[in-house]
Order: sequence, then structure tokens, then C-alpha cells
Amino acid sequence: MKRFLRQDLLLRAAACGFVLTVLLSFTGFAARCGVLEDNVLRLHVIANSDSDADQAIKLRVRDTVLSEAENWYGDATDFNTALAAICTHLESLETAANRVLEEAEMPYGAKAEICEMYFPTRTYESYKLPAGKYRTLRITLGEAAGKNWWCVVFPSLCVPGASDLGSLPEGVGEIVSEPEKYEVKFKATELFSALLKLFDE
Repeated sequence: MKRFLRQDLLLRAAACGFVLTVLLSFTGFAARCGVLEDNVLRLHVIANSDSDADQAIKLRVRDTVLSEAENWYGDATDFNTALAAICTHLESLETAANRVLEEAEMPYGAKAEICEMYFPTRTYESYKLPAGKYRTLRITLGEAAGKNWWCVVFPSLCVPGASDLGSLPEGVGEIVSEPEKYEVKFKATELFSALLKLFDE
């Protein structure tokens, strides 16, 4: 009886040790994801509707806004400098988006704002960003009732072949560029972030 009790205790201790190890490992990863969230500016463009015309103009607005944004934050090497430049020139970004709509004779306008938004885990070409709340340049077109488009304004990861990860703090770029190393942790982070999101609502 004592032998079985001892084995049971050993198994429970081993299980607790395993869970603790996983939690500690995840905690470090979660902290690095938090640093990532604080140093990435996302782009979110929401189409007026799901019609072919509205979806096509959404992509044209996206390209124009990305180009205009890069004009303003230029060679910024850190998040705060880039964000300050985008915030300062938000009106110019909105004007650029509206110019695209006017040239296409669309019967609605665009609105640009900086906000904080929750995003699920998202893969962009060879990059992957974990779920979480990110500062976001959001462009809403007309009724904003159509499919949206997400990407990253800073660092520049939207343009095919872009690899501007040097502006991220040390130790977090690998999460984005080598996501295969963190598949399980990405999923755990998404579940944890979704749980936190429920408490925010």
C-alpha cells in the first residue's frame, strides 16, 4: 500500500514539475510576445462591402497608405519614432486614401485613426505574428461592412520580400522570422490572448 502511495506521489510530483516547466517556458515566450506587441504597428483596412469593386479599391487604398506612411516615418529605426510620425501625419494618410476613392469615383470616403486592436495569430509570407493587442493604423472605407485586410506598417513587412526586422528589440525578431520553432507556444498564446479578450469585453 505504501509502495503504491509513494508511486502515486512521485507521478503527481513529476506531472506538477512538467506543468511548471511548460508554464515557465510559456511565461518567457509570452513576455517576448508582449515586447513584440509594444514595437509593432499593424495596418487594418476595412472595405465598404464585399462587392468586387469595393474589395479591389480596398487593395488600392492599402498600397497608397503603405507608400504614404513610409514617406513620413522614413528611416525610423524604432517604434516610438515611427508611431509619432504616423500620428503627426494621420490627416495626410486619410487624404491619400480619399484621393484613391475620388479618382475611382467611389461614393464614399475613408477615415484614418490610430487605435489598439486584438489580432489572432497571423502569417504573412515567411513571417508570423502572435495573437495579441497591437497599436493599429485603421483605415475604414465607407460603411466598413466588407472583408478587411491586415498587415504591418512598422517594421515594414507588408511589401513582398521585405525583411525589416532590425528595428525590433533584441530577442523578439526570431519569433516573427522563425515561427516553426514556436508552433505550440503560438497556439497557447492565442488561447491565452482570446481568454484575456473575453475579460476586456
